[in-house]
Amino acid sequence: MARKPEDSPAAPPKAGDKKSSDDGALIRELALLLAETNLTEIEIERSGLRVRVARNVSIAASVPANYPAAPVAVPVIAAPVPVADVAKHPGAVPSPMVGTVYWASEPGAKPFVEVGSKVTVGQTLVIIEAMKTMNQIPAPRAGTVTQILVEDGTPVEYGEPLVIIE
Repeated sequence: MARKPEDSPAAPPKAGDKKSSDDGALIRELALLLAETNLTEIEIERSGLRVRVARNVSIAASVPANYPAAPVAVPVIAAPVPVADVAKHPGAVPSPMVGTVYWASEPGAKPFVEVGSKVTVGQTLVIIEAMKTMNQIPAPRAGTVTQILVEDGTPVEYGEPLVIIE
């Protein structure tokens, strides 16, 4: 229990004092509140009296050496072309920057391109948002979009393939 700085360390309250029983009840109430809410610390100030109640929580987990490890479920994503091959594909259009990909000018709008779309050189394929700036990414060549490799609203890295134009 903390005291106000101007309080002088006087004699400790006697067991029969109303103030000491009120303080004890407040502390017990705060301790119960910690247990009920799974908080680790609570602090209250009333009428110049500041009370802080905290508990140490340490979680130690041990696994026996002979205990078999739990199998990890790895999501399987079916891709028509392996990622390594897609990046080397001659029609792959790489991301020129790091950011978030958007396939339309605004939510709910028609996408700039879809699989099967015919594109011309300079036509906007996608918008990449980087540092709150919307950057239009143009088609580097004319052709037909055969694959869209990233989903709308997902982050991309520099050089990551976005689409394949053949």
